[in-house]
Amino acid sequence: MLSKIFRLNQNHTDVKTEILAGITTFLTMVYIVVVNPAILSNAGVPFDQVFMATIIAAIVGTLIMAFAANYPIAIAPGMGLNAYFVTEVVQQDVSYSVILGTVFISGILFVILSLTSLRKTLITAIPASLKYGITSGIGLFIAFLGLRMSGIIVASDSTLVTLGDLTAPGPLLTVFGLFVTLILIARNITGGLFIGMFITAIIGFFTGQLQMEGIMDMPPSPVFWDMDIGAVFSNGLYTVIFAFLLVTIFDTTGTMIGVAEQAGFIRKDGSLPRARAALMADASATTVGAMFGTSPSSAYIESSSGVAAGGRTGLTTTVVAILFILSMFFAPVVGAVSGLPAITSPVLIIVGCFMMGGLAKVKWESFDDAFPAFIIILSMPLTSSIATGISFGFITYPLLKLVMGKGKEVHWMLYMFAVIFILQLVFFPGH
Repeated sequence: MLSKIFRLNQNHTDVKTEILAGITTFLTMVYIVVVNPAILSNAGVPFDQVFMATIIAAIVGTLIMAFAANYPIAIAPGMGLNAYFVTEVVQQDVSYSVILGTVFISGILFVILSLTSLRKTLITAIPASLKYGITSGIGLFIAFLGLRMSGIIVASDSTLVTLGDLTAPGPLLTVFGLFVTLILIARNITGGLFIGMFITAIIGFFTGQLQMEGIMDMPPSPVFWDMDIGAVFSNGLYTVIFAFLLVTIFDTTGTMIGVAEQAGFIRKDGSLPRARAALMADASATTVGAMFGTSPSSAYIESSSGVAAGGRTGLTTTVVAILFILSMFFAPVVGAVSGLPAITSPVLIIVGCFMMGGLAKVKWESFDDAFPAFIIILSMPLTSSIATGISFGFITYPLLKLVMGKGKEVHWMLYMFAVIFILQLVFFPGH
């Protein structure tokens, strides 16, 4: 039965291999169940709401990926965009319900784009240097967040930020957790991020920093439709919508291509079979996740660990979805762990490092390619805004190409975006 549904024989795999691959993928990405509530709680979203929304989004997206696309690629709320969600709540001075509205609208737009050729046009129109710059900028953005949350970096009147007291319990435990996790990952231990969090949590428990009130319980009741879509338009948060949409599309597409290449799914012409169904899985997870109270979802590069373990079909991701369902019953321990920044901060710092890999592919010898990527990377963490970084990159890229006599190389959409972003920065700088 399973062999027929997921075409196991055609993909040269079996049930045992797929189950083990699913467990492997889950262990490498289950950290999001802890980290996402820890981050979004800073925006005022209740823990129980984010906890359930994270799991529901992961289950919906991953099951659609499993049955519609038959790929071993798991979906869950993405790192980076959850941090951006928090900063937008603070900077726009609105409630989290309003930013959830922007996530929902971006999800709907993603669904529409996934059904049309506009998605392909948008992806091909935007140059590689901007894509790599955006991903790397988000990497610095979330690593900086991890350093701040843990107290390793603190505010300073004279230099804006400075090194915190590393002998204080929180920063000290963070440094310990960071080094333990780095060792696990350097040794290629499966689930290194999760195991690192587990070891840090044990130390936190015995040092009195982690207070446990139980391990298992019935899942919290999910919260549905806690959004204020009307306020999205009254506050003019169009750039926020665009930032969520753009980054989700790039992140998901890049991840899918990377994992698909590893698994051998890419055709000779470079196309990905069932790409529309795969993108629809992510778009649906983003939309559903917003309905229940979480930031946008994305395909997880951690799926490559399951592929390395032999996963080749949707049975791998079905196993991942089942394990996410089981994780609903561990809300007490997740709540306690996510409330201690020393446990979650090392994950943010290390994932930030992973996201910097694209910098090697930027043409640094070409100034008109290099500077837009550089200004994106620089401005995202310093302005605490992914949207601002994107704006700077989309303005400087076509401008430099024009003055260097390469204007015809730039797609007309980039000129349109540049004008829009200039107008937005001049007339609506707070958005």
